[in-house]
Amino acid sequence: MKQITILLLAVLSHSVVAANTPKNIIMIVGDGMGPAYTTAYRMYADDPSTPEVEQTVFDRLLVGMSSTHPHKDSGFVTDSAAGATALSAGVKTYNGAIGVDVNKKPVQTVLEFAKMKGLKTGIAVTSQINHATPASFGAHNASRQNYDQIADSYFDERANGQFVFDVMLGGGWKYFIREDRNLVEQFKSAGYQYIDKISQLNSLSTGKPLLGLFADSGMTWALDSVNKMRLPVLTKAAIQQLENDQGYFLLIEASQIDWAGHSNDIGSAMAEMHDLAVTLEWLEYYIAGNPDTLMVLTADHSTGGLTIGANGNYSWKPEWIKNLKASPTEIAKQLVSEKNKGLVASDLLGFALTQEEVNSLNLIESNEPKPFYKTICKILDERSDTGWTTSGHTGVDVQIFAKGKASERFNGHLDNTQIGQILFELLGKK
Repeated sequence: MKQITILLLAVLSHSVVAANTPKNIIMIVGDGMGPAYTTAYRMYADDPSTPEVEQTVFDRLLVGMSSTHPHKDSGFVTDSAAGATALSAGVKTYNGAIGVDVNKKPVQTVLEFAKMKGLKTGIAVTSQINHATPASFGAHNASRQNYDQIADSYFDERANGQFVFDVMLGGGWKYFIREDRNLVEQFKSAGYQYIDKISQLNSLSTGKPLLGLFADSGMTWALDSVNKMRLPVLTKAAIQQLENDQGYFLLIEASQIDWAGHSNDIGSAMAEMHDLAVTLEWLEYYIAGNPDTLMVLTADHSTGGLTIGANGNYSWKPEWIKNLKASPTEIAKQLVSEKNKGLVASDLLGFALTQEEVNSLNLIESNEPKPFYKTICKILDERSDTGWTTSGHTGVDVQIFAKGKASERFNGHLDNTQIGQILFELLGKK
């Protein structure tokens, strides 16, 4: 009798797990997006005509926190490769590792396992598609810097005889169209649709494998993109191509939040956050109509040590970064050859510069945009009372956001490896 009871409990437990198994999994990484970024975005997106500070999509989806440290051989502050490998494979590894453990041995990723289970798989990122995060979900390499090798592996290495990705959207021409190898032509010969303009996403055959590369390396900043957004467009197109009866696993990365953090560029950081927020709002709507879908969002780490309020001032003024017509990167490029730097900068920043600010630009004697970029970022920091502690990563915990089937599995405080391990469990790996 006891054995029958145990057997029944096991069957019931399996049935409950199966009933709560999502058909589709959407994993999202806000690269570099520590808690200060979501807090700043709430203030940035706030309606100034109302007395309250309104919630954002991040507030609605928040379910927990995650630690981010890599393997102890690398200390307590992770890079994107080790962070992404923890999320993709559920193991701690060294900084720079792409889908390998601390001994440089390949480890299976959740995306690869999903492919083996018969799900379609894809990536939609704003970096080059062979950058640290997407690579850590579909490749294995001792160093994230081996960009050509990683790009080659997307074609050469197979999961159960199949390409690991059915859909690849992002940047990376220079890694896929090279003198020594043209991976684009090889993918086309293998049956992939290929596009190199975002506008071409509207003219695709659905359900066919797809390679879309839209920049030499990373895609252009959100502030310099059509409608100041591109991640929602990539996300919708990827899902449209991946939807099928067996389900899909899609990795989405808001890659350039991290890049803005490294550059201490608050204007670009908030625009990248908005790009991600609009994507999440669309996914909320999508999941409402597809309740068998799970969406999980977290960050691999925080970047820049962003501080809301700086220099002893008890204030933060996002109004100075709301009206940018271009990214500080693009503004700096234009200022190099402009005679009336103050007038051009004022127009593109969306506010009139003071004489002191104009002088800071006029004093720059350089034919390179970098010093102009740093000065524009400094002007925005001082106007908004934004502070930064580093140009690198920090070791703080990051948030976990989730919605859809089995989203409760991510509640509370988790290690980043546990996120990957839970995804494996939901995919049926024992």
